[in-house]
Amino acid sequence: MQFRPARSINGLFRARCASVWRAFLSGFLLLSFVLTPVVSNAENSEEWEYSLTPYLFLPLSTQGTSTVAGTEADLDLNLSDVLEILDIAFATRFEARRNRFGVLADLYYVSLSMDEGATLTPAMNPELDLTATLNVDVDVRQGWLSLQGMYRAFESPAGVRYPWALDLSAGARWNYLKQEIDTNLALEILPGPGIQQSLGGTETWWEPVVGFRTGVEVSSCLRLALRADVGGFGAGGDDLQWGVLMGAERDFGERHALRFGYLFYGIDYSSFRADGRFAYDVDQHGPYVAFSWRW
Repeated sequence: MQFRPARSINGLFRARCASVWRAFLSGFLLLSFVLTPVVSNAENSEEWEYSLTPYLFLPLSTQGTSTVAGTEADLDLNLSDVLEILDIAFATRFEARRNRFGVLADLYYVSLSMDEGATLTPAMNPELDLTATLNVDVDVRQGWLSLQGMYRAFESPAGVRYPWALDLSAGARWNYLKQEIDTNLALEILPGPGIQQSLGGTETWWEPVVGFRTGVEVSSCLRLALRADVGGFGAGGDDLQWGVLMGAERDFGERHALRFGYLFYGIDYSSFRADGRFAYDVDQHGPYVAFSWRW
């Protein structure tokens, strides 16, 4: 693309930085908040019960601020911005329960990439027959693995018209984030590969996470539920990471269920690297859908 002479290389970099954060934030395309049956006969069961649930979250809105190498960008993204740069994403949730106790694990991974270039005319003397080419390559990979213990704090007695239950959970989440931005500025009057720079890198951290879920069975095959998770609490630079969902679950036989609802998500993370501040503080919301196998 051709840029006006008045636009500086620094201004172009800031614009590219905003695009980079579009890539990073679309890493939240899949999130670890899905419904799991909360109304069951778990208290009376002596056998282990298992479920496996792949899930999908579609962020209709992403708003906040993000920072790479000390450069901050304001964000206001829709779903199409997110989908343009997605390479691959997958997430799944596994749960095992016996009586009042259980364990759950969430696995999430996303990979995104962007390769953009621009031709600039130097602003100092636009009459010179001189151009420069700026290429920006972005490699973004984000994931986590969480493990929590669960306890059924309350379950309504058998025989009530609309049975309901309350589960509490607590555990730890390991987070992985790679943001690598490689820039190359080539001037046509200079031979060689050009001026190269690499920004960002990889951050990993552990954080505690706690949550609850509650649900009510409104018919023999339909349940309504509310779930909330909170993590971070300053661990590893993550001040707060939270999610609240409202949704429903529709059974298809004894072994399968479709889950759908609406999710609100937020995160406030920051750290300092050799090339400057590295941070994101964003809020998202949108629908989700999941399919569950039980045995």
